[in-house]
Amino acid sequence: MFNNQSPPPVIRVFLATPLRRGFDYLCPPELKPVPGMRVWVPFGKGRRIGIVGECDVSPQVSLDKLKPIEAVLDSAPILPPALNKLVRWAADYYLHSPGDAWQQALPVLLRQGAPASGDELFWQLVPGADTSVLAKNASKQLAAVAQLQSGELSDNELGELPFDRATLRTLQDKGLVQSEQRRQQGTPFWENPLLVNPGPRPNSEQAVAITAINAAKGFAPFLLEGVTGSGKTEVYLSAMSETLKAGKQVLVLVPEISLTPQTLRRFQKRFEVPMALLHSGLTDNERLKVWRQARDGELGIVIGTRSAVFTPLARPGLIIVDEEHDASFKQQEGFRYHGRDLAVVRAQLEKVPLVLGSATPALESLANCEAGKYQKLVLNERAGNASQVRFDLIDIKHQPLTAGLSPPVLAAIKAHLGRGEQVLVFLNRRGFAPTLLCHECGWIADCHRCSAYPTVHKGRQRLICHHCGSDRPLPHQCHSCGSTQLVGVGLGTEQLENELSALFPGYKAVRIDRDATRRKGSLESALTGIRQGQYQLLIGTQMLAKGHHFPDVTLVVLLDVDGALYSSDFRAAERLAQLVVQVAGRAGRADKPGRLLLQSHHPEHPLLSQLLTNGYGAFAANALIERRQTLLPPFSAQALFRSDALKAEDAQSLLEAIGQRLQQCAPEGGWVLGPLPAPLERRAGKFRFQLWVQYQDKKGLRQWLAPLLANLEEDPPHRRANWTLDLDPIDSA
Repeated sequence: MFNNQSPPPVIRVFLATPLRRGFDYLCPPELKPVPGMRVWVPFGKGRRIGIVGECDVSPQVSLDKLKPIEAVLDSAPILPPALNKLVRWAADYYLHSPGDAWQQALPVLLRQGAPASGDELFWQLVPGADTSVLAKNASKQLAAVAQLQSGELSDNELGELPFDRATLRTLQDKGLVQSEQRRQQGTPFWENPLLVNPGPRPNSEQAVAITAINAAKGFAPFLLEGVTGSGKTEVYLSAMSETLKAGKQVLVLVPEISLTPQTLRRFQKRFEVPMALLHSGLTDNERLKVWRQARDGELGIVIGTRSAVFTPLARPGLIIVDEEHDASFKQQEGFRYHGRDLAVVRAQLEKVPLVLGSATPALESLANCEAGKYQKLVLNERAGNASQVRFDLIDIKHQPLTAGLSPPVLAAIKAHLGRGEQVLVFLNRRGFAPTLLCHECGWIADCHRCSAYPTVHKGRQRLICHHCGSDRPLPHQCHSCGSTQLVGVGLGTEQLENELSALFPGYKAVRIDRDATRRKGSLESALTGIRQGQYQLLIGTQMLAKGHHFPDVTLVVLLDVDGALYSSDFRAAERLAQLVVQVAGRAGRADKPGRLLLQSHHPEHPLLSQLLTNGYGAFAANALIERRQTLLPPFSAQALFRSDALKAEDAQSLLEAIGQRLQQCAPEGGWVLGPLPAPLERRAGKFRFQLWVQYQDKKGLRQWLAPLLANLEEDPPHRRANWTLDLDPIDSA
């Protein structure tokens, strides 16, 4: 196969495996891959798509054991140079498999071999084809023929149709359908006239922030801290305007899918420029289409959730991370990266300004401001005629509760509704009730696969575990004594909606949570109804608490915050403070005063009194002092090993062995804690343990861990349990 006079070149390919290394292959002389291209390679008994990492490397094994690559898929690296560096940096920083990091950075269809170019496959009926040969029960094939009889069809149009590409391939094999590949590429947005609609005149604080961002040359990170309703979005829009006028693109990251349509609408009112959304709710074809349009410069603005940080841009000019404190930016499975942190690195590699915006900045971001790494811009005043929200803390000890609501809260709700205003009641617990209990014998329904109780979903008559997803019918009799006296214990949003609708029958209620918005378009429909005044009572979870602008909401009620006051998680206080301020920010955003009612059995708790009296800034300053004194992040670096196995002793023993190896090479000041049972010890049938590792800085922590990981891959303690590593963990669940 190869010339015997000279050894064939060897390339190193990254594959989506857990191993933190590349795999070597021979390169046939007729193929000319370069780093960053996709290649087909044999792997095990099959074949896979990998990314070329290096060329002309020294082989890790003898040449006679290497196989040749089969094909090169691309004519150029699939990602531009800055994004190539970002993926390599991220894999190195998070000590993750580089092949898996590459795969996660690409749309699904590119991982499966779809062309990176804008080529698109079009399908047509073969002229004169005899479709009568199709069987009457071949419903998908008949539907495809009927569709094609009205005209040709592209691959990107298949998502909403009752057949797929495989159906068309079958028809093609039968000689009834033919396909044609065509180049589909639009015009770069900067070649079209750019129309910018005027916005409101900025106030003095906004003007200072806008001037600072627009004056930035190259990489310049800004933390825009603005109280809720202070007009942070107006600052974004003004900065974006200058970027777009310069013919450059803007990437905007938001934490939740629920915020993307609202953000898109706001931007469309200001800019008449092509823009698109990128999030997990899109089909694979839709994601690939947006990816190509952004890469080719057809889009001026790309708005997406955390994975959009890997979207290629032809002319990057500005990166914005809205609600930068939000935990949703951290990927919790597989490649555990933080979208906000990668946005910082990307802005540095692309040499563009970065704006991190929040009313409640993460302590890490505030620490970076103190260290001089970020420039802090502050908006202390609410925009327009909006007034500051009034906070009231209600002691509910000894008070009768109706649907979890105290008499003062019910009276306040009645008063605000009576004035034609909207009321938001926040409870971060979906379902009807968190527990099902037998009133006769005390039996409690449990999850057969988790050390948790399934949630009662009364409307669907189901018991659903929110940890593993197990789903079973709601029982009618106690499994222990046979009684039919089964009751839901505790309060969920479903029950809260029912109770409030009964208490205030003259007003229409809407519930915003994952259950109520499962159907496509239902969330957008509900949010539109709220803005149009169709609903007066708004009940919801975190989905309703972030970033939404509801001008008629004047009262916000927080029902249950006590659990976070005494949590063992050192981040719990920060999360609670952020939640309270963010939820309160939904009230009084127009010319009507807003009010927050917070119920608690512990109103004397110093966190609540400090937060409500002095605000988030004072809380954050004290929290940073405490973190520094206790050497907790951001003044140290942490890593979390997790293990799971069918037997608890296997999960525990694996982490014990890892802990021993860590202790043997621990640097001075490094410590290891565990193994400890995870807060949810058993999940989806497996027992889970954790091992915490901490060191004084991130570079030293990675230097400590990297040799251990290589050793674990070569010489694992045993294979009866799985393990994962999370650098910079933010959740111990």
